[in-house]
Amino acid sequence: MARQILRPGRAAPPAVRAIVPALTLALLALPAFAPAALAQGGPIAVEAEVVSAERVVEEATSVGTLLSAESVNISPEIAGRIATIAFDEGMPVDEGQLLFQLDTSVYEAQLAEAQSNYELRQRNFERADGLLQNKVGTVRARDEALSEMQVGKALLTMAEVRLQKTKMVAPFDGIVGLRMVSKGEYVEPGDKLVNLEKIDPIKVDFSIAERYLPHVKNGAEVKITVDALNGQAFTGKVFAINPQIDPAGRSIALRAEVPNPDNVLRPGLFVRVSLQTAERDDAIVIAEDAIVAQAGGSFVYRIVDDKAVLTPVKLGQRRYGKVEILEGLEVGDSIVVAGQMKLRDGVEVAPTMRPSPMASTGPSAS
Repeated sequence: MARQILRPGRAAPPAVRAIVPALTLALLALPAFAPAALAQGGPIAVEAEVVSAERVVEEATSVGTLLSAESVNISPEIAGRIATIAFDEGMPVDEGQLLFQLDTSVYEAQLAEAQSNYELRQRNFERADGLLQNKVGTVRARDEALSEMQVGKALLTMAEVRLQKTKMVAPFDGIVGLRMVSKGEYVEPGDKLVNLEKIDPIKVDFSIAERYLPHVKNGAEVKITVDALNGQAFTGKVFAINPQIDPAGRSIALRAEVPNPDNVLRPGLFVRVSLQTAERDDAIVIAEDAIVAQAGGSFVYRIVDDKAVLTPVKLGQRRYGKVEILEGLEVGDSIVVAGQMKLRDGVEVAPTMRPSPMASTGPSAS
């Protein structure tokens, strides 16, 4: 088809004439064509609120893993056959409570032998010492007897220690796990018999980005939520900060302590961690709906003398439909929070004030 060229005095094609009305309406809707229409309609109804100061808590969020405050595998230091298991699996035990007792018959016999040898060597030393004092014996004989007595004493002590080690007790208060042996089983030094965990308080290990380093310190409050417990939340405090920054992820490893009196939290659970890094009591926080994003940045319509004034703002933290304003607004300013799509800089408005919500904890970093 040959192209149709419009010349002066020549009528436009039907297709062009059909889109002209729609194009005209679209142009009138743009801000550059709106003044005449707005002048005829009067002030524009908008919803507004008064800017106020609120408390803002900045937080760094992460994920972490729960760890026992203390954890140990109970193992024997000597070989022997298990004679007694003195605990119930999965139950609390006290520090010093007996857990396992090995058969003692062999070690009792060794102790009796060592005791007898020591007593003999002690009497030999007393004789040699008496002879020396009476100028009958020699110094060498007395010293040899003394050495033999001291060796006998060491052997006696060793036998006593071996007998004591037939008893395995809890090194701290905690909860025993599942035992891996049965009564009558022969065990060797180092064999794992049962694990013991102290979980009140419980530890949580997590990492945050290196940019929070200036704001992290011991004693900082952390909040953890546990997905496995339907999002139940717990609070604790940081007590250790790894001085080595992870060069791979540029992160800081931290360890916090969380009270766990009911033993609800268990080692190995996945948790979500929020770490408080800063707090401001007089921060300006507004509804996120008030922000107008344009090519030049973020703006807010302030209401000055019943007119909308487009004002650039610098945004801070965002959370739960609110945003912190670092620059551009002051406490007491009235701003438009609904109806901005109909506005342009300088037009008259008829604001309806939105009720002020109760102050809440401010936005946090993520």
